[in-house]
Amino acid sequence: MTAAPPAPSRRRSVRALVVFVVVVAALVAVDLGSKAWAVDHLSGARPGTPPPVCQPDADGLLRSQRLPTDSVTLIDGWLQLRYAENCGAAFSLFAGLAPPLRKTVFYLAAVLAMVVLGALFVLGRGGRAFAVSAPLILAGAIGNLVDRIQLGYVVDFIRFYVRDGFWFIPPGWEYPTFNIADAWITIGVALILIDALLEGRRVRQASAGTETPSHADA
Repeated sequence: MTAAPPAPSRRRSVRALVVFVVVVAALVAVDLGSKAWAVDHLSGARPGTPPPVCQPDADGLLRSQRLPTDSVTLIDGWLQLRYAENCGAAFSLFAGLAPPLRKTVFYLAAVLAMVVLGALFVLGRGGRAFAVSAPLILAGAIGNLVDRIQLGYVVDFIRFYVRDGFWFIPPGWEYPTFNIADAWITIGVALILIDALLEGRRVRQASAGTETPSHADA
């Protein structure tokens, strides 16, 4: 049995690249616009001298630049809009790193993701799920990178929690506060995993279709 070679990738058309750029720009605009709304409506300026950005103060506490004000409840006991500042990555990972090292890690990771995803999309790699995931992940990376460059942290404001418990979820469970860029990235990663599963199935089907019977089976 000889496995069929994978189908060669095809470069995207100019039209597809234009659509890709427009979609990425629109998704970034939605993310940055939502963060600006959160800053204006869900937080207020801290009185006095602002604390160091994403650096522990004399008491060892990491204090936010702005103070949360009134939250907005969308679904009581489930979904709420509440201002937060994230000095780390998703779920506040790496928030404890020294600022220079943290910036280096985040900037390199964002640029690497943008270059790799952009190149793979231009070369026509992956299936339809990948074609949808690439602009989502790219837009999410750009949106959060803009925050880090401008502010030194990322604005989060979407809080999903289960106040009274639900099935196997205990009362008081809370998902880490996130933003729309995080949602783009999460959806994009899920689509990449789906694309990988579909690609594996296509390869297995192609391999099965190229099986040649042996002399014993003839």
